[in-house]
Amino acid sequence: MNEVASAPELTSLQQRVAREIVALVRRDNRVAGDHLPEIQLAQHIGTSRSPIQVALRHLAQLGVLQQDTNRGFFLSVDAKDWDGSVASLLSTDDPLYLRIAEDRQSELLPDEVTEAELMRRYGVARSTLRKVLSRISEEGWIEQSMGHGWRFLSLIDSPDAYEESYLFRQSIEPGAILGPSFNFVPAELKQLRREQQRIVDGGFQTMTPIELFEANSHFHETIAQWGHNRFVLQSVRRINQLRRLVEYRQATKRGPRHTQAAEHLAILDAIERQDFMQAANLMRAHLNGARRGKLQDSSVFSQAA
Repeated sequence: MNEVASAPELTSLQQRVAREIVALVRRDNRVAGDHLPEIQLAQHIGTSRSPIQVALRHLAQLGVLQQDTNRGFFLSVDAKDWDGSVASLLSTDDPLYLRIAEDRQSELLPDEVTEAELMRRYGVARSTLRKVLSRISEEGWIEQSMGHGWRFLSLIDSPDAYEESYLFRQSIEPGAILGPSFNFVPAELKQLRREQQRIVDGGFQTMTPIELFEANSHFHETIAQWGHNRFVLQSVRRINQLRRLVEYRQATKRGPRHTQAAEHLAILDAIERQDFMQAANLMRAHLNGARRGKLQDSSVFSQAA
Protein backbone atom coordinates (compact mmCIF):
# COMPACT_ATOMS: atom_id res chain seq x y z
CA MET A 1 0.00 0.00 0.00
CA ASN A 2 1.38 3.41 -0.92
CA GLU A 3 1.64 6.01 1.82
CA VAL A 4 1.35 9.77 1.43
CA ALA A 5 3.95 11.46 3.62
CA SER A 6 2.53 14.95 3.11
CA ALA A 7 -0.74 14.31 4.99
CA PRO A 8 -1.36 17.29 7.31
CA GLU A 9 -1.10 17.04 11.08
CA LEU A 10 -4.41 16.46 12.84
CA THR A 11 -5.73 18.05 16.00
CA SER A 12 -6.23 15.82 19.04
CA LEU A 13 -9.95 15.43 18.30
CA GLN A 14 -9.31 14.67 14.64
CA GLN A 15 -6.67 12.08 15.63
CA ARG A 16 -9.15 10.40 17.93
CA VAL A 17 -11.82 10.34 15.22
CA ALA A 18 -9.38 8.97 12.63
CA ARG A 19 -8.24 6.34 15.13
CA GLU A 20 -11.83 5.24 15.77
CA ILE A 21 -12.61 5.08 12.05
CA VAL A 22 -9.54 2.88 11.48
CA ALA A 23 -10.49 0.68 14.45
CA LEU A 24 -14.06 0.34 13.15
CA VAL A 25 -12.96 -0.56 9.61
CA ARG A 26 -10.40 -3.10 10.81
CA ARG A 27 -12.75 -4.53 13.43
CA ASP A 28 -15.43 -5.16 10.79
CA ASN A 29 -12.78 -6.41 8.33
CA ARG A 30 -14.30 -4.30 5.58
CA VAL A 31 -13.25 -4.62 1.95
CA ALA A 32 -12.44 -2.31 -0.94
CA GLY A 33 -15.57 -0.64 -2.28
CA ASP A 34 -17.38 -0.44 1.06
CA HIS A 35 -19.04 2.91 1.74
CA LEU A 36 -18.31 4.94 4.91
CA PRO A 37 -21.33 7.24 5.40
CA GLU A 38 -20.38 10.38 7.32
CA ILE A 39 -23.66 10.54 9.27
CA GLN A 40 -23.37 6.94 10.50
CA LEU A 41 -19.74 7.47 11.52
CA ALA A 42 -20.65 10.65 13.41
CA GLN A 43 -23.42 8.81 15.28
CA HIS A 44 -21.19 5.83 16.06
CA ILE A 45 -18.25 7.92 17.29
CA GLY A 46 -20.38 10.58 18.96
CA THR A 47 -19.12 13.71 17.26
CA SER A 48 -20.12 16.20 14.59
CA ARG A 49 -19.55 15.65 10.88
CA SER A 50 -16.75 18.24 10.68
CA PRO A 51 -13.98 16.17 12.35
CA ILE A 52 -15.34 13.09 10.55
CA GLN A 53 -14.80 14.81 7.22
CA VAL A 54 -11.27 15.91 8.14
CA ALA A 55 -10.38 12.39 9.31
CA LEU A 56 -11.79 10.81 6.15
CA ARG A 57 -9.83 13.21 3.96
CA HIS A 58 -6.71 12.37 5.96
CA LEU A 59 -7.24 8.66 5.38
CA ALA A 60 -7.83 9.33 1.69
CA GLN A 61 -4.47 11.11 1.55
CA LEU A 62 -2.89 8.05 3.14
CA GLY A 63 -4.25 6.02 0.22
CA VAL A 64 -6.82 3.75 1.89
CA LEU A 65 -9.97 5.69 0.95
CA GLN A 66 -11.20 7.35 -2.20
CA GLN A 67 -13.70 10.18 -2.35
CA ASP A 68 -16.58 10.37 -4.77
CA THR A 69 -17.75 13.98 -5.02
CA ASN A 70 -21.42 13.03 -4.95
CA ARG A 71 -21.45 9.85 -2.87
CA GLY A 72 -18.78 10.28 -0.19
CA PHE A 73 -15.87 8.06 0.86
CA PHE A 74 -15.23 4.43 -0.07
CA LEU A 75 -12.51 1.95 0.86
CA SER A 76 -9.90 1.63 -1.83
CA VAL A 77 -7.92 -0.97 0.15
CA ASP A 78 -9.15 -3.99 2.11
CA ALA A 79 -9.05 -3.43 5.87
CA LYS A 80 -6.61 -6.32 6.32
CA ASP A 81 -4.08 -4.31 4.30
CA TRP A 82 -4.45 -1.08 6.30
CA ASP A 83 -0.89 -1.00 7.57
CA GLY A 84 1.97 1.48 7.81
CA SER A 85 1.02 5.02 8.77
CA VAL A 86 -2.68 4.04 8.89
CA ALA A 87 -2.18 1.29 11.46
CA SER A 88 0.10 3.64 13.42
CA LEU A 89 -2.98 5.70 14.27
CA LEU A 90 -3.89 2.81 16.59
CA SER A 91 -0.47 2.62 18.18
CA THR A 92 0.49 3.79 21.64
CA ASP A 93 4.11 4.32 20.68
CA ASP A 94 4.12 8.13 21.08
CA PRO A 95 7.31 8.58 23.16
CA LEU A 96 5.85 11.32 25.38
CA TYR A 97 2.66 9.32 25.98
CA LEU A 98 4.69 6.27 26.96
CA ARG A 99 7.00 8.23 29.27
CA ILE A 100 4.08 9.82 31.12
CA ALA A 101 2.33 6.45 31.39
CA GLU A 102 5.45 4.69 32.70
CA ASP A 103 6.29 7.50 35.13
CA ARG A 104 2.76 7.53 36.48
CA GLN A 105 2.63 3.76 36.94
CA SER A 106 6.06 3.87 38.57
CA GLU A 107 4.78 6.56 40.97
CA LEU A 108 7.30 9.10 39.70
CA LEU A 109 4.54 11.61 39.00
CA PRO A 110 2.33 13.00 41.79
CA ASP A 111 -1.47 13.00 41.69
CA GLU A 112 -1.51 16.67 40.60
CA VAL A 113 0.86 18.30 38.12
CA THR A 114 1.09 21.54 36.17
CA GLU A 115 1.87 21.89 32.49
CA ALA A 116 4.98 23.92 33.35
CA GLU A 117 6.28 21.06 35.52
CA LEU A 118 5.64 18.50 32.79
CA MET A 119 7.20 20.71 30.12
CA ARG A 120 10.39 21.01 32.20
CA ARG A 121 10.46 17.32 33.06
CA TYR A 122 10.06 16.09 29.49
CA GLY A 123 11.60 19.00 27.58
CA VAL A 124 8.64 19.56 25.27
CA ALA A 125 6.64 22.53 24.05
CA ARG A 126 3.24 23.27 25.55
CA SER A 127 1.45 22.47 22.26
CA THR A 128 3.07 19.01 22.12
CA LEU A 129 2.28 18.34 25.77
CA ARG A 130 -1.35 19.40 25.46
CA LYS A 131 -1.98 17.02 22.55
CA VAL A 132 -0.79 14.10 24.66
CA LEU A 133 -2.67 15.27 27.76
CA SER A 134 -5.83 15.61 25.68
CA ARG A 135 -5.42 12.03 24.48
CA ILE A 136 -4.84 10.79 28.04
CA SER A 137 -7.92 12.71 29.16
CA GLU A 138 -10.00 11.01 26.45
CA GLU A 139 -8.74 7.63 27.72
CA GLY A 140 -9.98 8.52 31.20
CA TRP A 141 -6.90 8.60 33.42
CA ILE A 142 -6.31 12.35 33.80
CA GLU A 143 -8.54 15.41 34.07
CA GLN A 144 -7.87 19.12 33.89
CA SER A 145 -8.09 21.17 37.07
CA MET A 146 -7.85 24.91 37.62
CA GLY A 147 -5.54 26.92 35.37
CA HIS A 148 -2.83 24.82 33.75
CA GLY A 149 -3.09 22.03 36.32
CA TRP A 150 -3.97 18.39 35.72
CA ARG A 151 -5.02 15.65 38.14
CA PHE A 152 -4.34 11.97 37.53
CA LEU A 153 -7.27 9.64 38.21
CA SER A 154 -7.07 6.27 39.93
CA LEU A 155 -6.25 3.25 37.78
CA ILE A 156 -6.69 -0.46 38.23
CA ASP A 157 -2.95 -1.04 38.30
CA SER A 158 -2.24 -3.31 41.26
CA PRO A 159 -3.02 -6.95 42.11
CA ASP A 160 -5.44 -5.91 44.86
CA ALA A 161 -7.28 -3.51 42.55
CA TYR A 162 -7.52 -6.18 39.84
CA GLU A 163 -8.81 -8.74 42.31
CA GLU A 164 -11.51 -6.36 43.51
CA SER A 165 -12.51 -5.30 39.99
CA TYR A 166 -12.90 -8.87 38.75
CA LEU A 167 -14.87 -9.98 41.80
CA PHE A 168 -17.18 -7.01 41.19
CA ARG A 169 -17.51 -7.86 37.50
CA GLN A 170 -18.31 -11.49 38.35
CA SER A 171 -21.29 -10.24 40.31
CA ILE A 172 -22.71 -7.73 37.82
CA GLU A 173 -21.99 -9.05 34.31
CA PRO A 174 -23.54 -12.53 34.68
CA GLY A 175 -26.36 -10.91 36.65
CA ALA A 176 -27.10 -8.58 33.74
CA ILE A 177 -27.57 -11.59 31.43
CA LEU A 178 -30.06 -13.10 33.87
CA GLY A 179 -31.89 -9.82 34.46
CA PRO A 180 -35.53 -9.36 33.43
CA SER A 181 -34.64 -6.63 30.93
CA PHE A 182 -31.93 -8.54 29.06
CA ASN A 183 -32.59 -8.52 25.33
CA PHE A 184 -29.82 -9.05 22.78
CA VAL A 185 -29.76 -7.39 19.37
CA PRO A 186 -29.12 -9.98 16.61
CA ALA A 187 -27.22 -7.57 14.35
CA GLU A 188 -24.96 -6.53 17.21
CA LEU A 189 -24.41 -10.16 18.22
CA LYS A 190 -23.40 -10.96 14.65
CA GLN A 191 -20.90 -8.09 14.72
CA LEU A 192 -19.44 -9.24 18.05
CA ARG A 193 -19.09 -12.78 16.69
CA ARG A 194 -17.28 -11.45 13.63
CA GLU A 195 -14.87 -9.43 15.81
CA GLN A 196 -14.08 -12.30 18.16
CA GLN A 197 -13.76 -14.82 15.31
CA ARG A 198 -11.19 -12.55 13.70
CA ILE A 199 -9.10 -12.75 16.89
CA VAL A 200 -9.42 -16.55 17.05
CA ASP A 201 -8.51 -16.90 13.37
CA GLY A 202 -5.14 -15.19 13.85
CA GLY A 203 -5.89 -11.66 14.93
CA PHE A 204 -4.54 -12.46 18.39
CA GLN A 205 -1.10 -12.53 16.75
CA THR A 206 -1.42 -9.56 14.38
CA MET A 207 -3.75 -7.02 16.00
CA THR A 208 -2.31 -4.11 17.97
CA PRO A 209 -2.69 -4.00 21.77
CA ILE A 210 -5.24 -1.21 21.40
CA GLU A 211 -7.31 -3.21 18.92
CA LEU A 212 -7.29 -6.24 21.22
CA PHE A 213 -8.28 -4.13 24.21
CA GLU A 214 -11.03 -2.31 22.30
CA ALA A 215 -12.45 -5.57 20.94
CA ASN A 216 -12.54 -6.98 24.47
CA SER A 217 -14.15 -3.84 25.86
CA HIS A 218 -16.69 -3.73 23.04
CA PHE A 219 -17.72 -7.33 23.78
CA HIS A 220 -18.32 -6.79 27.50
CA GLU A 221 -19.90 -3.35 27.14
CA THR A 222 -22.32 -4.53 24.43
CA ILE A 223 -23.53 -7.44 26.56
CA ALA A 224 -23.90 -5.08 29.53
CA GLN A 225 -25.91 -2.75 27.30
CA TRP A 226 -28.26 -5.60 26.36
CA GLY A 227 -29.11 -5.87 30.05
CA HIS A 228 -30.74 -2.41 29.93
CA ASN A 229 -29.41 -1.52 33.37
CA ARG A 230 -27.65 1.83 33.21
CA PHE A 231 -25.70 1.19 36.40
CA VAL A 232 -24.23 -2.08 35.13
CA LEU A 233 -23.27 -0.48 31.81
CA GLN A 234 -21.71 2.57 33.47
CA SER A 235 -19.76 0.32 35.84
CA VAL A 236 -18.39 -1.89 33.05
CA ARG A 237 -17.37 1.14 30.99
CA ARG A 238 -15.66 2.78 33.95
CA ILE A 239 -13.73 -0.38 34.84
CA ASN A 240 -12.55 -0.67 31.24
CA GLN A 241 -11.21 2.89 31.40
CA LEU A 242 -9.41 2.21 34.66
CA ARG A 243 -7.66 -0.94 33.45
CA ARG A 244 -6.60 0.39 30.05
CA LEU A 245 -2.84 0.83 30.59
CA VAL A 246 -2.26 -2.52 32.29
CA GLU A 247 -4.32 -4.22 29.58
CA TYR A 248 -2.12 -2.67 26.88
CA ARG A 249 0.87 -4.32 28.56
CA GLN A 250 -0.84 -7.66 28.88
CA ALA A 251 -1.99 -7.55 25.24
CA THR A 252 1.64 -8.22 24.26
CA LYS A 253 1.10 -11.74 25.66
CA ARG A 254 -0.77 -13.20 22.72
CA GLY A 255 -1.78 -16.70 23.82
CA PRO A 256 -4.43 -15.74 26.40
CA ARG A 257 -6.14 -13.48 23.85
CA HIS A 258 -6.97 -16.50 21.68
CA THR A 259 -8.46 -18.34 24.66
CA GLN A 260 -10.49 -15.34 25.79
CA ALA A 261 -11.92 -14.77 22.31
CA ALA A 262 -12.91 -18.44 22.05
CA GLU A 263 -14.70 -18.11 25.40
CA HIS A 264 -16.43 -14.97 24.14
CA LEU A 265 -17.74 -16.94 21.15
CA ALA A 266 -19.13 -19.64 23.44
CA ILE A 267 -20.96 -16.98 25.47
CA LEU A 268 -22.44 -15.50 22.29
CA ASP A 269 -23.57 -18.94 21.13
CA ALA A 270 -25.43 -19.48 24.41
CA ILE A 271 -27.04 -16.03 24.21
CA GLU A 272 -28.18 -16.65 20.64
CA ARG A 273 -29.77 -19.94 21.75
CA GLN A 274 -31.44 -17.91 24.51
CA ASP A 275 -29.85 -20.22 27.07
CA PHE A 276 -29.18 -17.29 29.37
CA MET A 277 -28.38 -19.44 32.41
CA GLN A 278 -25.59 -21.14 30.47
CA ALA A 279 -24.40 -17.79 29.10
CA ALA A 280 -24.24 -16.34 32.63
CA ASN A 281 -22.33 -19.39 33.90
CA LEU A 282 -19.87 -19.13 31.01
CA MET A 283 -19.42 -15.40 31.65
CA ARG A 284 -18.72 -16.02 35.34
CA ALA A 285 -16.19 -18.75 34.53
CA HIS A 286 -14.61 -16.56 31.85
CA LEU A 287 -14.11 -13.64 34.23
CA ASN A 288 -12.78 -15.92 36.95
CA GLY A 289 -10.28 -17.47 34.55
CA ALA A 290 -9.15 -14.05 33.36
CA ARG A 291 -8.78 -12.92 36.98
CA ARG A 292 -6.54 -15.85 37.87
CA GLY A 293 -4.44 -15.43 34.74
CA LYS A 294 -3.81 -11.75 35.28
CA LEU A 295 -3.01 -12.09 38.96
CA GLN A 296 -0.53 -14.89 38.23
CA ASP A 297 1.29 -12.57 35.81
CA SER A 298 2.46 -10.09 38.42
CA SER A 299 5.09 -8.61 36.06
CA VAL A 300 2.52 -6.28 34.49
CA PHE A 301 2.05 -4.56 37.83
CA SER A 302 5.75 -4.07 38.53
CA GLN A 303 7.49 -0.78 38.01
CA ALA A 304 9.98 -2.38 35.65
CA ALA A 305 7.29 -3.79 33.35
